[in-house]
Amino acid sequence: MIEHLNFDVVIVGVGVSGLYAALNLSKERKILMICKENMENCDSMLAQGGICVLRDENDYEDFFEDTMRAGHYENRKESVDIMIRSSRAVIDDLLELGVRFAKNEDGSLKYTKEGAHSKPRICFHEDITGKEITETLQRHVKTLQNVTIMEYTTMTDILIENGECTGVIAKNSFHEDQIFHIHAEDTILATGGIGGLYEHSTNFPSLTGDALVVAKKHGVELEHLDYVQIHPTSLFTEKEGRSFLISESTRGEGAVLLNSRGERFVDELLPRDVVTKAILNEMEKEGSKHVWLSFEHIPEDTIHCHFPNIYKTCLEAGYDLTKEPIPVVPAQHYFMGGIHVDSDSKTTMEHLYAVGETSCNGVHGRNRLASNSLLESLVFAQRAAQKIEADRKG
Repeated sequence: MIEHLNFDVVIVGVGVSGLYAALNLSKERKILMICKENMENCDSMLAQGGICVLRDENDYEDFFEDTMRAGHYENRKESVDIMIRSSRAVIDDLLELGVRFAKNEDGSLKYTKEGAHSKPRICFHEDITGKEITETLQRHVKTLQNVTIMEYTTMTDILIENGECTGVIAKNSFHEDQIFHIHAEDTILATGGIGGLYEHSTNFPSLTGDALVVAKKHGVELEHLDYVQIHPTSLFTEKEGRSFLISESTRGEGAVLLNSRGERFVDELLPRDVVTKAILNEMEKEGSKHVWLSFEHIPEDTIHCHFPNIYKTCLEAGYDLTKEPIPVVPAQHYFMGGIHVDSDSKTTMEHLYAVGETSCNGVHGRNRLASNSLLESLVFAQRAAQKIEADRKG
């Protein structure tokens, strides 16, 4: 049975990019947001480290170079510039919406540093920055009278007329015979990454690249599908399921990687792909299943204040960060490729946009710089919304 629904905009996904797009669209637009599971199970909730910001104009060249170097200079320079130039306004907006970034005693933002950053420029909330931002955006979206949210609704295809996207086809996640044809003037794909396709990933299993499959089917251009980032440090366990991420900011604050003999073997603040390769080489050399991450050089109060969730999770697994190192192993973490989009997040099909991890606007190049993901998602989701509004008025 097919049920026809009519909206101005349909957004597939309820992570930070989908939510921020909805908040930046006109309140006159009738918007539908759909998600595969419930709103709490979006991958944006899992981002630990933080979100980058241009601290001042003197930091521009370093921020740009850090992003380019991490991406092996395969980044799209225009996109990197847009992201950096837009960062302060986005952070200010998040603060106004109520995101509780860490602050110094004088009320100024507190910044932390992660691998491949030349200086501290990362705003954070404890070690659950993604959860803090996502829940804040969700609270605001839920108050909008013009937004309808349908959970447990899976996109299976897009609707097309005369070569243009006119909405999506979706099904009830529990009842496959309940089909929705959602007609909309504009469609935004914000379905996240591809971690669910991997045996070991820090992502939710529901992230299976649905939008990529649909895009390929209809000849929408894809880009760099082989650009997959492996995060150097996830908590090692013999249990199956999603890997628990150990944020790169722990290394930014002084945590060090050790082999089985207690020896450091790599500069922990090199780009993620370099550190990952070093860990895998050390594991192969030693014939081990993991290496160790020591918090010995991080003050105990910093551990409890900055990394409370990591501390709690590791303690539940039997490791006390304040007294012993923890076993860590690389795991699939982020997808730099995706559906090709321009600087306004438009795909190669009219009225079809892609934002967040499912898109490829070229910001990250071959390897993402730590804490650029939340920023990139928000900046280009906002640009998608602004482009839709501009085209409507035009």
